Amino acid sequence: MARLESTKSDYVPTSVYLSKLLDDASGPHVTVGWMLANLGERSFGLTLFVLALLAFVPGIATVAGILVLWPAAEMILGHDATRFPKFVARRKISVQKLERTIRFIGPKLKWVERFIRPRWATPFQSTKRFTGVVVLLLGVTMFSPVPLGQLLPAVVVMLLAVAYLEKDGVALAIGLVAAVGSIIVTAGTVWGTIATIDWIDPATARL
Repeated sequence: MARLESTKSDYVPTSVYLSKLLDDASGPHVTVGWMLANLGERSFGLTLFVLALLAFVPGIATVAGILVLWPAAEMILGHDATRFPKFVARRKISVQKLERTIRFIGPKLKWVERFIRPRWATPFQSTKRFTGVVVLLLGVTMFSPVPLGQLLPAVVVMLLAVAYLEKDGVALAIGLVAAVGSIIVTAGTVWGTIATIDWIDPATARL
């Protein structure tokens, strides 16, 4: 797949790019390495977006949360692109599940792309490290034991990823604020769950 430039004039919307990625898939499964090889210059943004997308697929959410930590760490280190270790790159993903998820999210992403566009000439290279720290924290919160607790941080990671792809400083600022809110909500929910268990156990012990 030809590498796509990120200039405004020849920019291809993320929804279209994901459809092309799906169209290029062959066989019942694709590997993480295959997806990375087809992301071109959009490595960080699309890697984070796809991984956040996978968090919506039953049975893959925890794996997606773990994988998000890798590109986040590479952003913190200031790398130009993301590369997963071979044992991760060889991991297979069902094309059928991936297709269902992309077909579901595609129309919603197209709607979002009407509002997210290149604005505020934010130096995305200089903000990469800070964004990486935020994404790292969001990835950790995807391990929440609360049912469906990974959905909110996954949505925020998707927003940051699209903002990064579109070079939209406004969306990036909104995404960072939303990330703080997501982390607070997840921490509060987990703390509340633990506190509830601690409150119930003594009462149970007396029965």
